[in-house]
Amino acid sequence: MKTIQSLCASLLLIVACLSDAAELTDHQRLAREIYQQLIEINTTDSVGDNTAAARAMEARLLAAGFPREDVQVIIPAERKGNVVARLRSPAATARPILLLAHIDVVEADPADWSVEPFEFQERDGYFYGRGTSDDKAQAAIWVANMIRMQRQGYRPNRDIIMALTADEEGGPVNGVQHLLAEHRDLVDAAFVLNEGGGGAIQNGVRIANSVQAAEKVYQSYQLEVVNPGGHSSLPRADNAINELAAALLKIAAHEFPVALNEVTRAYFGQSAASLPPEQEALVRGLLHQPPAPAAVEYFSDIPVYNARIRTTCVVTELTAGHAPNALPQRAVATVNCRILPGVDPASVHAVLERVIDDQRVRITPVAEPTPSSPSPLTEEIMAPIQGLTEAMWPGVKVVPNMSTGATDGLFFRNAGIPVYGVSGIFSDIDDIRAHGRDERMLVRSFYDGLEFLDRLVRAYTSAE
Repeated sequence: MKTIQSLCASLLLIVACLSDAAELTDHQRLAREIYQQLIEINTTDSVGDNTAAARAMEARLLAAGFPREDVQVIIPAERKGNVVARLRSPAATARPILLLAHIDVVEADPADWSVEPFEFQERDGYFYGRGTSDDKAQAAIWVANMIRMQRQGYRPNRDIIMALTADEEGGPVNGVQHLLAEHRDLVDAAFVLNEGGGGAIQNGVRIANSVQAAEKVYQSYQLEVVNPGGHSSLPRADNAINELAAALLKIAAHEFPVALNEVTRAYFGQSAASLPPEQEALVRGLLHQPPAPAAVEYFSDIPVYNARIRTTCVVTELTAGHAPNALPQRAVATVNCRILPGVDPASVHAVLERVIDDQRVRITPVAEPTPSSPSPLTEEIMAPIQGLTEAMWPGVKVVPNMSTGATDGLFFRNAGIPVYGVSGIFSDIDDIRAHGRDERMLVRSFYDGLEFLDRLVRAYTSAE
C-alpha cells in the first residue's frame, strides 16, 4: 500500500509540474492573471489596502461588460473596501445565490519566508504567496468565472451575486457584517457558497471533497500576570514571566474531551470507506460510544483530525518585560480557542481557570464569541456537488465538514442565510500552510477548482 501511495504521490507531483508548462486556455490564463494581481496587492490589516484590491476587481468586471450599477465598491473605512457584483437573470424564478470570498490576508513577515510573501511565484507545481490558499484562490476563481459567464451571455434562472470582502482575518471593519447591516439588499440570497470546504489529499491520493456546513466558535482569552518587578540582580520567586509560562504549559498539556456532532460524525463515517483498512478500523473505533482509546490516540496526533474531534486552545501571542536588566512587571499571552458548536464558551473559560489553578493569572475573554448554527445539507445543495465530484474525480466521496477555523459564513448563518463551504480545490492535509510561512497552492488544484466551481454555479442557476 505504501508503495502504491508513494507512486500516486509522485505522479500527482509530475502532473502538477507538467501543468506549469502546459498550454493554458484563455479562461485559465485570465484566472491566473487575476490570482497574481490579488496576491501582489498587500491586503493585511496593518499596512495593506483591501480597497485597492476591490477597485482592481471592479475594473476587471466593468471592462468585461458588467453594467456600472451592478458593480459596487463599498468602503466603510479607509483601506477596507468590499466589492459586490451581480450577474442578473433575465427572468428570475428563484432567489439569488451569493459567491463569497474574503480578500484580506493575515500578516506575513518576509524575514520568516523563503520567498517574498507578496510576490506571486509558480514553481515545482505550486503557486506561492500570502493568500494563495486563504482565500485569494477562491476570490480569483469567482471573478474569472463571473467574467466568463458575462462574456458568454450566460442567462441564469436567478441572479448570481459575488462579494469580495475585508477584515475576515481580523480588523476593525468586517466587510460581511457591514454589508449585512447597511446593504442587506446587495447580498441577500437563498444561500451562500464560501470557503471552508474543499478536497483532501493524503499520501498523494484524493480521499474526499468536503462541504463545510458548520464551524467552530472563535474565542480568544488574555492571560495576564503582574507584580512589582524590581532589579534583575535581585531575583524573586514570583517572576511574572515564570508564572505565566507555567500556566501556558498547563494549557498545552490539557486535552479537551472528544465530542462528535452530527456533521463530524458524518465526516468521519463517510470518509472511512476511502481510507486504507487500518485507518478505516480506527475511524470505526472513533465513532464508538465511548470512542476507542486507540482511535482517540491516533487521531489526536494528526492536527487536521484532532481539531475536528475536540475543542482546542493554544497560545498564539506573548508580551513580557520592559527592560533587559529589570524583573518583569507584566507578562501577557493570548490563548486562542476554537470551541465545538453547542459548547458554552463560558464552560471553556471555567476549564482554563481550573487547569491553570493559579489566582495570580488573570484570564479575560477578548471580545464576545459569535456562535452559529449548522446549515442544512439538503438534496438541492448536495446533489450537484456529488454529481460533479464523481464526474471530475471518480470514486472521490463528498463528505460534510466542520471548519476548525472561523469564517464570515457565521454572520450569514446568523442572518438566516445558509452557507456552504465548497471549492473543489484539493490540498494535502499534511501540508496546510494557510496563515503560515511559504503559503502555497497546487497549480493543478487551482485550475481544477476553477472548472469545478464554474460548473457548480451553473448547476445551481441553470434555466434548464
